[in-house]
Parts: sequence; structure tokens; C-alpha cells
Amino acid sequence: MIAGLYIDGNSALHRAAAGLKVLALILLGTGVFLIPDWPVLAVVLVTVFVLYPVSGFGPGILWAQIRPILWLLVLFFAVQLWLHDWQAGLVVIFRLAAIVSFAGLVTLTTKTSDMLAALERAMRPLARFGVNPEKVSLAFSMVLRFIPVIAQIGHEIRDAQRARGLDKSVLALVVPLIIRTLKTADDVADAIDARSFDPD
Repeated sequence: MIAGLYIDGNSALHRAAAGLKVLALILLGTGVFLIPDWPVLAVVLVTVFVLYPVSGFGPGILWAQIRPILWLLVLFFAVQLWLHDWQAGLVVIFRLAAIVSFAGLVTLTTKTSDMLAALERAMRPLARFGVNPEKVSLAFSMVLRFIPVIAQIGHEIRDAQRARGLDKSVLALVVPLIIRTLKTADDVADAIDARSFDPD
């Protein structure tokens, strides 16, 4: 199962306006960085997790969103544990897990076309200042779609390097991740060109 791809459904979150869901994601992404206490962040994270079954998604789909970033969560926790303490580690990983999980939920319940349309409407007032709403909305949409995709790529590379005994090498993980991410970006750009997308 590929994380972050739209799955048809009839839940309240599926029926909610795409603009409201994107706004909720922005507010959550901002809000978690304003919360310094890990117990409060734990409540936020559990709330996001609960939204998955409420939206008709089983544990497997939730796991598909979290599994690719587990290695990042472990790494960030270890760094914070070394530099500060375990509470700081929990704050960091709860923030990251909440944002990624909710971003995955937004993409799982929102069609790309609806997301683009909502973002274009939100950006339209900025057109008078030279901002291209179509370009901005496409960029935001791609960021949301690529969060789980890049995480999945990182997990695949991690598994492959572990099989080669290179799981402790940062370069063995980072270099292939950058290369595959750039290759994916090129493929997306080629697909957009092939469909004659013209933001002007």
C-alpha cells in the first residue's frame, strides 16, 4: 500500500471542504510547534490517530503513514535524548508524527483536483501582487503528496541498506534518498509537461 493516496469514502472528513482540511493542516502544523509539553502533544497525536477509524480507515492504512518515518522518529529521539532529555525527544517525535499523520489523512480523503481548486481560490487575491495562484496551488499540492512518498522512499532505502549491512551509515541513506527524490521530481515534471499543464 502506498501512503498518502486518495481513497474514496463517505466519511465526514471525505465530505469536508478541501480548503477547510488544508487550513486545518496549516493550523495543526503551526500549533504543535507552539506546544512545549509532550503530554499535550500526545493528546493531539492520539486525536489524529482516532480520526483514521472515524474516516473509515483501518490500522493498516494508519500504519502505512507512520511506518516510513519510524527511522526518522528513532533518530530524532536519540539526538534529543543525547542533547537534552527524553521529554524533549517525545516533544519532537510527537510533533513530527502528528503533522505527517494528519497530512496523510488529508491526502487520503481529498482528491487532488479538489485540493488544487481550493488552494487556487485561496491564492487568487494575491494575483494582483504578481503571485500565480495556479503555480502556488500546484506547489502546495505536490508538497502534501510528496510527504508520504518521500518517507516511503526513505524506508525502502533503509531496508535495502540494512540488508547490505550499511544501516549505520548516514551517507548510505542520504545520498540514495536525494537521488531518488530528485528522480521522482523529474518524473512528475515530465508528467506535467506531457499533460500540457500551463499555469499562465
